[in-house]
Amino acid sequence: MAMTSALFPSQSLFMHITNQRSSQVSCGSSNKWAVEEHDLLRSTSSYNKDGFNSTKFAGLVKDVKYSLMTERNTNNLVLVDTLQRMGIEYHFQEEIESILHKEYDQSACFLKYQTPFDVSLCFKLLRQEGYHVSADVFKKFKNSDDSLRQDISGLIGLYEAAQLGVEGEHILDEVAKFSSDHLNACLAHSDSCDQATIIKETLKYPYHKSLASYKAKSFINNFKGINGCGRTTLQELANIHYSIKREIHQHELIQISRWWKSLGLAEDLKLLRDQPLKWYAWPMAMITDPIISQQRIEIAKCFSFIYVIDDIFDIYGTVEELALFTQAINRWELDVMVDLPEYMRPPFRAFYDTINSIGYNIYKIYGQNPTQNLRNAWKNLCNAFLKEAKWFASGELPTTHEYLKNGVVSSGVHVILTHMFFSLGFGLTNQNSMNLEDTSDMASSVATIFRLWNDIGSAKDENQEGNDGSYLECYLKEQKDGSMELAREYVVKLIENEWKKLNKESLHLMSQPNLRSFSKFSLNFARMIPLMYDYDDNQSLPILQGYIKSLLYDDLSSE
Repeated sequence: MAMTSALFPSQSLFMHITNQRSSQVSCGSSNKWAVEEHDLLRSTSSYNKDGFNSTKFAGLVKDVKYSLMTERNTNNLVLVDTLQRMGIEYHFQEEIESILHKEYDQSACFLKYQTPFDVSLCFKLLRQEGYHVSADVFKKFKNSDDSLRQDISGLIGLYEAAQLGVEGEHILDEVAKFSSDHLNACLAHSDSCDQATIIKETLKYPYHKSLASYKAKSFINNFKGINGCGRTTLQELANIHYSIKREIHQHELIQISRWWKSLGLAEDLKLLRDQPLKWYAWPMAMITDPIISQQRIEIAKCFSFIYVIDDIFDIYGTVEELALFTQAINRWELDVMVDLPEYMRPPFRAFYDTINSIGYNIYKIYGQNPTQNLRNAWKNLCNAFLKEAKWFASGELPTTHEYLKNGVVSSGVHVILTHMFFSLGFGLTNQNSMNLEDTSDMASSVATIFRLWNDIGSAKDENQEGNDGSYLECYLKEQKDGSMELAREYVVKLIENEWKKLNKESLHLMSQPNLRSFSKFSLNFARMIPLMYDYDDNQSLPILQGYIKSLLYDDLSSE
């Protein structure tokens, strides 16, 4: 599939080395999500300025490839897992695919591996790549309660594997409960600080439901090496990859910042969120392949307008004005601007021009124009926003079913995944016959997780004063004797169940080679959501801020 990128010098370099596989947050600012461009430029990696030894990099890649081809059994799987956790698996896709295909053909999880750790690792690696392996492989451990109690690595492996369960896999539900109960018991009696940290991290951020890029830095710095592939080789390779990728992200963020400032919307509408750093964080987390640059930039623009339109609906507009704005989006004509209030005209024009430009850019690459599909997604979003505005203006809360059905659309997830689908060329080339409808169930699951996580956030989105509504409010209205604590527990359970649906859809899409990347990017979307809504008591997002800082500014070795 054809793919283009907006190439900077460092990105051209990265394109060269990847052929082998054929911001600092300005905490002192009044807006912590503003982009201080001079800081980014000053902190840009020195790889491009000082020269880059591509021969050395190629040698490191060659050494790892040799290990992948010569190692056998568990060591091979541990190496594959290590490459994925370090975020450098891009360079070894063919070798990894070959290894996993052989494991699947040989039914390795069933026959070769007997320990909980080995079976769990094989199961996890195969299933996350779309192989349909049965959860029955864990039945052999059902009567091993006593021997497993102190097997920390085995319990962690079981817990991690259980996160890939789908609806109806009761054995994995049992595995999840068993392993979490015993890990918590080990945590209560652990004398090792390092061991306690690992257990806490596993329980709070299991790998499958977390961003690999979020956990990569800690993993690389604490990596002790594995048999068959030296610690230095892998750490050095990861360090180079990390630094070049960071420089790519810095340049992309500068582009987004300049584009946003050129629109002038934050100056015209003072209450709009002015957060290009936060908007860019979404596609930076979702689309992790370094060379897919232009798509990250354009998806960031889409996120920015979801936030802008959300603020117009929540803060600025009356119901009558919002109805006019929604009508303008539905008609998609510049002539309707004359019917809009003065303050709505600049954002409407900027939005109209941006989405049409994105559609035209896709047309230039693939020869087909998906703009009508993009328009339909935005129309649906605004219609859902308007329905919410009417609900809350009337003072009448909808039922939980009505709220969630509409909230899935108003989350904006379908808008983003529609843009991503076409930006990556799906359904637009002669090499594939995928339809957007093929991804609708996955989009709905991601959107449900988004809406529910949003609604159980511990604080309002910074200084926003608009009335967004909440699933919790609707639930408490229906459950007359319910408490907020029970409501939150119920919503957490809904999110867990939705993850099982998402896992099922991921397995389905991963079995179709043309949609594997779409599935992975969509899963990353869901993984990013908790970081975006994990507010502390000061209405801040310290985990998100730390994640962004590490990817855009910190050296790999800095803590």
